[in-house]
Amino acid sequence: MKIGFIGLGNMGAPMARNLVAAGHDVSGFDVVAPIPDGVTDCKSGAEAAKDADVVITMLPDGAILRRVADEVVPAMKPGAILLDCSTVDVESARAVAGQAEAAGLRALDAPVSGGIGGAEAGTLTFMIGGSDDAFDDAKPLFDTMGQKAVHCGPSGNGQAAKICNNMILGVTMIGTCEAFALADKLGLDRQAMFDVVSTSSGYSWTMNAYCPAPGIGPMSPADNGYAPGFAAELMLKDLRLSQQAAEAADADTPMGRRAAELYTDFVEDEDGRGKDFSAMLPRFEKRGRAD
Repeated sequence: MKIGFIGLGNMGAPMARNLVAAGHDVSGFDVVAPIPDGVTDCKSGAEAAKDADVVITMLPDGAILRRVADEVVPAMKPGAILLDCSTVDVESARAVAGQAEAAGLRALDAPVSGGIGGAEAGTLTFMIGGSDDAFDDAKPLFDTMGQKAVHCGPSGNGQAAKICNNMILGVTMIGTCEAFALADKLGLDRQAMFDVVSTSSGYSWTMNAYCPAPGIGPMSPADNGYAPGFAAELMLKDLRLSQQAAEAADADTPMGRRAAELYTDFVEDEDGRGKDFSAMLPRFEKRGRAD
């Protein structure tokens, strides 16, 4: 396929490289990041989008997505697919999809899970909203860039799935870190704690696959000084999106709201920025009941 790729940062660049390696003709644009080898360097998003079968965007937020859509939608050929892999608010995803469809295009919102490592290895999971025919036509690209693609329904539902998943992830990580900190103060060995919980009713992905305690369980960012696999500020972004969506949908999400508050404190007022989201464990280690 002929592909335009806009947003070639930490996630977009390896995704684009994998598409080039699979034989696709990829043209790219980014306002800051360098253009990866094999990608044709364009001077604007509109230039990258011209004549493309699929235009992929990987952008920081919904406001930027809307601005990019204003530029690239008029430049795209009829019937082409605007494939947004950013994590943005549901309202922006649906607004951009409507804009694209009104211009005779097709749109998919397809946020990803798997981080930079998954982008490099081509093992991302895509959560996709949009029409069946657009999903079917874009499926070979999902197969190249990832290991799983789940069609979640109409436009916006990919973002909804990502937001709900990461709200669970944030809440669960806080609970896991709290439990380790409590175990420490009760004199329970961390390895014993892991051996019990990882095979009992408290098991979870945050315990079994991404344990926040160094030297316990499989290798994780905790074993690398909490260098980010998934940065705390990105978790905060996703939790805020979950609460924005909850407010719009009149949904009661007290745990999600409290998780957003804790990550706000951690990132903005403490030392969490630039660390993995599992670095909540040393945070709780240092705190007492009244803190």
